[in-house]
Amino acid sequence: MLDKAKTLTGYRLKALDAEFGKVKDFYFDDQEWTIRYLVADTGEWLIARQVLISPRALGNVNRPEQHVLVDLTMEQVEHSPSLNRDKPVSRRFETEFCSYFGMPMYWFERERESARKRLKRGDPHLRSVHAVTGYKVEATDGEIGRVEDFLIDDETWTIRYLIVDTHRWLPGRRILISPTWINRITWRRRHVAVGLDRQAIEQSPEYSNESQVTRDYEASLHRHYDRDGYWVDESLAGTKPHRD
Repeated sequence: MLDKAKTLTGYRLKALDAEFGKVKDFYFDDQEWTIRYLVADTGEWLIARQVLISPRALGNVNRPEQHVLVDLTMEQVEHSPSLNRDKPVSRRFETEFCSYFGMPMYWFERERESARKRLKRGDPHLRSVHAVTGYKVEATDGEIGRVEDFLIDDETWTIRYLIVDTHRWLPGRRILISPTWINRITWRRRHVAVGLDRQAIEQSPEYSNESQVTRDYEASLHRHYDRDGYWVDESLAGTKPHRD
């Protein structure tokens, strides 16, 4: 199912033996648009550090009770690699994190040669969902709005759509933009450029809330833009949504 990032923010986190905090933010990979870490707010428990949880450790999302199951113990969370709140997520930290939990390094194949050279630097491809909210979005022929939220697939923990608020252009209307339709993002300017024109966007299927994003709705959205759906790409690649 697709969930808004803002909706998930504040959900309680339940480890195998106790509740330990709430969802605060997400770090996503801006090359593959996949959530790499959930940022936990642990209140007064581990106040001096960021607590990151890999999606590989996340279980079911319980919407009625507003909590996310975490397949870790409190002790595992407490003794996981420490990251100061004011520090970026470096490859050195990620390597230590993956080693601690016995998880594969997601970037290894993609960056086999360059990873060793970047261990001491913050990873420029990890972005905060909270930080990117508010970025200006432009079509090929003009501005269309600003990033309001993200729709996250809670099976694969992939960002499927950006929710764009077009109130300055189309009052009261929100649209969905797939990351695959983005031409470029200028991080310093807080700017997202999409390869669609304003007329096509104006005539796209209207979006109001995540519950309406059924496969039929998604198919109609992709047909409108004459683009294949992500489910087609996954089928051709022989992959299925799963959790490790």
